[in-house]
Parts: sequence; C-alpha cells; structure tokens
Amino acid sequence: MKIMVFDVPACSGGALSILNDFYQEIVQHYDNDIEWIFILSKPSLQETENVKVIRFPWIKKSWFHRLFFDYFIAPKLVKNIQPDKIFSLQNVIVPKVKVDQIVYLHQSIPFIDYRFKFSEDKILWLNQNVLNRLIIKSIQKSQKVLVQSNWLKKTCVEKHGVNESKIEVIPPEIRFKIKNYFQENERNCATFFYPAGESYYKNHRLIVESCEQLLRSKYQQFNVIFTLNGDENEHIKALYSRVQALKLPVQFIGSIKREQVFEYYTRSILIFPSYVETFGLPLLESKMHKGIIFAADTPFSHEILDGYPNAYYFNAFNSEQLKNLMGKLLDGDIKYSTKPDHTELNENLLIDSIVY
Repeated sequence: MKIMVFDVPACSGGALSILNDFYQEIVQHYDNDIEWIFILSKPSLQETENVKVIRFPWIKKSWFHRLFFDYFIAPKLVKNIQPDKIFSLQNVIVPKVKVDQIVYLHQSIPFIDYRFKFSEDKILWLNQNVLNRLIIKSIQKSQKVLVQSNWLKKTCVEKHGVNESKIEVIPPEIRFKIKNYFQENERNCATFFYPAGESYYKNHRLIVESCEQLLRSKYQQFNVIFTLNGDENEHIKALYSRVQALKLPVQFIGSIKREQVFEYYTRSILIFPSYVETFGLPLLESKMHKGIIFAADTPFSHEILDGYPNAYYFNAFNSEQLKNLMGKLLDGDIKYSTKPDHTELNENLLIDSIVY
C-alpha cells in the first residue's frame, strides 16, 4: 500500500509536534507492506526503508505560493505517485484528485463560538472567516475524519452535517514516561506555570491582569512563569512592557524542552486560560503529573479534566475569577487531593485508523 502524507503548513509549534509524533509512530511500528511519502515544506524528516520525504521550502514564502502548490503542484504529485490513500495533516483535502482522503482535523478556530475581531489578530480573523469554509468543505468530502476530542466531533456533526460514522476520535498520546509527580509544598503552591505560545487566544493577558489584582490585594509571595521571550509579536511585547513597568512577579523564560515542561508540572500550578484549543495537551500532561490545575471553563477543558479532583475552572474573560482562585490557593483554602485518578488513556494509533 502507498500512502501520501500532506503537511506543508507545519513548520513550528503544535503543527510541527503533530507531524513529528506521527512520523515517530510510523518508525516505531514499521510495516514493510506500507510505503509512506511525506510532502512537506521546510521540516526535515529522516528517510527510511519505507518512508520517503519530498520537500518544497518555497511554499512558505507567501500565501500565493501556498495556493499555487495546493491547486497545481499537489494534484500533479498525486497523479504521478498514484497513492492508494492520502492522509492530510493540514486540515484540508488535496483538491481535484480521485483518491480516498483522510483528514486529521486539529484546527479548532472555525468551530468555536468566540468570534475574533480583525483588530485582534488578522490571521485568526482570516482563518475563522475565510479558511473555515475550505476546512468544513474538506471534512464533508473526505472519506474519514480524525479528531482529537469528542466536543469537536459533536460540533462537526451537529453544526456542519458531517456524517458521524466517518469521524473517529483519537486523543493525543503522551509518549514520555512520567518520572515524578507534583509535590505539595509552600513554594510549589505559590508558583504558577503556563507553557504556551504567543497566539492572542492563548490569553496570557488574563494572567497578567490577575497578577495586578493580586498585588493590589496585598499578595506578594507568588511567581508566574511564561514560556515566552517577550518579543514574539506586538501583543506579547506590550504585555512584557506592562509586566516590567508594574514590576509584576512574572518571568519570561523563553521556549524550553518538553522534559523541562514536565519538570515544571511537578513544582508549580498549571494555569491554562486559553479559550481556543482542539485538545489542550498541557491539561492532560499536568493531570498525569497529578498537579493542581486552574483551567478556562471550556468544552475541551471539561473533556480532559471532569472527575479530576485537583481541577478548578474560571471564566476565560474574567480575570477576577482567576485572581480569586490564585488567592485561595495562596491562603491555603484550596486543599490538594490525593484521591487516585482512574481516567483511562486512549492508546489508539493514528496509523491504524489510516491503514484499516
């Protein structure tokens, strides 16, 4: 069997992580009856006996280059290679081809209730108001759709008329072995951690506003850690300047390795104010480390955390609610629960859903 994998947008962040995880899955579950052909832009994956990689770095030059590739180059590649199936990791199908296509839908922006303003973020506005039509049409036409969460499946079925039988839910898999767990002590319960990128919807500003309110309420002994440099975009630059000007206890430590993120889960409280996620992987990661979690009250948060005794929710647009949770923890009014978590993790493989 010959399967083409398209993922030309992936270059950094979550999209690149999904690509790398899928590649590792293929390598670890080698099958000489399957030939995989990856069509990428800039990422470099090592070719193996049954994995071939074709790269087109020029795709990332502009939207015009991307559209030219999608509508002219990609169909020609499919015609020349003649695969048995196409697996799209880029949320949309390859147009103008007569091959069974499976779409991995990991872009949640077209499916959320929150409406972005053009003034907030031009790219997010474009994704929500223009590219959403292409994504929705793609999942309607594809032979199978793979999603990370039940809430997204439900939305596709109820709001966009996608046949429920062709949507399969496969939550992300944690591939790292958990070595240590959260330790409850005074220092750890006064340290708050948010591992997230610079996108506007990640909502770092809510945490900054809560820190301002805590200081005005005479709380001094706490610390917040962001995995940002402080200069990623204009929005983050403004937040960084605000933190510096007000001398808020917020550290910008920059991007760190996943092993370091896991270590922070053992000695800090996860705050997760993002209101746009397909899954929200840090929620699951912190939960597996048995940590205390403050999460935005969203469908994806509840899907991961409901029933977990150390999860607390706040309105993603109400900084006072988050400030109150942080204050209660600092006052010792939130008690750490040692009750076991009996959640069973889904161990389905993406390749099984693609091949069979």
